[in-house]
Amino acid sequence: MCLSRVSRVLCSFSVSMAAAGSGEVYPTLWGFSPALDLQMQCLQSTLPHLSTCDDIPELNVLLVGCGDGRHVLKTICQARRWPQRKLNFFIIEGDLELLARQMLFLTLALENPEQMGLQEKCEMFLELFGNSMIRSKTAAYLQDRCSLFIKFVTDPEYQQNVLPLLNMAFIKAALISALDYSRWREKGVAFMIREGIYDVPNKTLASHMTVTHRCGKVRARGYWGDITTSPYIAYGIETEEKSLLKTANGVYTKTAEDVSQYNITLMFHEFMTGQKCPLPTSDKNGSGEERVCNFPTNGSGGQSTFQEEGESKAQTNGDEDHKCGEAPNYLKIDNVVIHFLPLSWVNDLHRRSKFLNLFNIVYFSCSMVHHLTQDYKLITARKATLIVELTKFMVDLHVDKVKSYVTIVTKVAKEAGFAATENLDWKRDHVATFERVDDSEEDQKGL
Repeated sequence: MCLSRVSRVLCSFSVSMAAAGSGEVYPTLWGFSPALDLQMQCLQSTLPHLSTCDDIPELNVLLVGCGDGRHVLKTICQARRWPQRKLNFFIIEGDLELLARQMLFLTLALENPEQMGLQEKCEMFLELFGNSMIRSKTAAYLQDRCSLFIKFVTDPEYQQNVLPLLNMAFIKAALISALDYSRWREKGVAFMIREGIYDVPNKTLASHMTVTHRCGKVRARGYWGDITTSPYIAYGIETEEKSLLKTANGVYTKTAEDVSQYNITLMFHEFMTGQKCPLPTSDKNGSGEERVCNFPTNGSGGQSTFQEEGESKAQTNGDEDHKCGEAPNYLKIDNVVIHFLPLSWVNDLHRRSKFLNLFNIVYFSCSMVHHLTQDYKLITARKATLIVELTKFMVDLHVDKVKSYVTIVTKVAKEAGFAATENLDWKRDHVATFERVDDSEEDQKGL
């Protein structure tokens, strides 16, 4: 189906935002808006239309182009704040590398407390999330998990035994045999069409990007991610603990790094214990200095989960206790399944019967919203919630573009069959929420 004129404008707008005017589309290594608890964002009118399985309501969520998995993590970590529901996440990203990063963040969150303490987990998460340079200990962990992920991809049965909440079946081609796949992984040869020695590099498989160098335009490999909108947006600018947002003489007393650490710690603590983190406590001496968090550990009374380096066996001996090649003992989550979908399905989901009238929540990043068409109405349930990321925190955009983006997004959503639930304020809002309009309602409006 051809895009409408408005959608074509939005497509051009989205590409220009992602490319920052360079003509290249960069991967979304972190999002342009804070992490959302999607159950909190879900419209009340959506909830009566959830399907059920074994008497448990199912919330089916489609996420297009989020980049970093922040919404999935926050929704899972805060799931016990809401009535029991099964959460089915379906994720489409523009790059496979982004799926790998999301898998990394998910498995890090699921690390067993006996292998990794809460403080170490939070610090390692933030390093991997936003740093281009990391510690050697973090690099060693990353290398170990890369080997594990290769085994996940090549051995589905092993992956399901170790991490059953993750479903990668949709991104495999069903006709590929394990033998052929293993040969390609080991030798790089996918097609042995005739007898011979396969020993010359196939340079057509190399991937580069055009960059500006002092000698002119050159093709090079390198980091092509975002260097304008910082990774602090996802976890570092909003928090439930308002004391972290205090100012003194017009300056915030805490930094985005402090807020990010607090929010991640909050999420992971709630994830592991099912309880909200106790709020920070002021110094008894009246100094006014506040601790970042004051957690009790499970069943340990007032003992703080935050401990100095060397005090926690989980932190000091976790790496030594974990034998090389041994399957990690991840935390188990009930009623959560995460499905990775191929990018090629972004415009084809309505052609697959399993997705028709399925999704209760659909989320589009600002760099992928040009894919939103009337076809998406076919795969959403009645009164479904549509959430679209806005450009409030994209600092390299002129204010006129930020304003016009809100208008364009509203028109695109309306053309796709979704109506705004409230008036949007381009200065205030970082996401826009819409509700799926029933055909009968559209007919009445048309009359």
